[in-house]
Amino acid sequence: MMYNYWNGYGNSFLPGMVAGWLSFLLIPITIWSIFWMGWALWKAAKADSKVWFIVLLLVHTMGILDIIYIFLISKKTSKKGKK
Repeated sequence: MMYNYWNGYGNSFLPGMVAGWLSFLLIPITIWSIFWMGWALWKAAKADSKVWFIVLLLVHTMGILDIIYIFLISKKTSKKGKK
């Protein structure tokens, strides 16, 4: 008789191992994303940029959009404000 993994007769260690590795990766990615989102939201709030604040708050891209805002967009708006 052939046992099927999905019926519960297979290697039950494998799903637990996969879940462990995923959580091992998920925690650093979450910390990374929260750091960049917080910094970008802080800069958008200080620059009184309501549109960027809302976009950054609603769009979660593991920090990619936040990093773009911090290093490209906020620099342009701060230069315009100083003139």
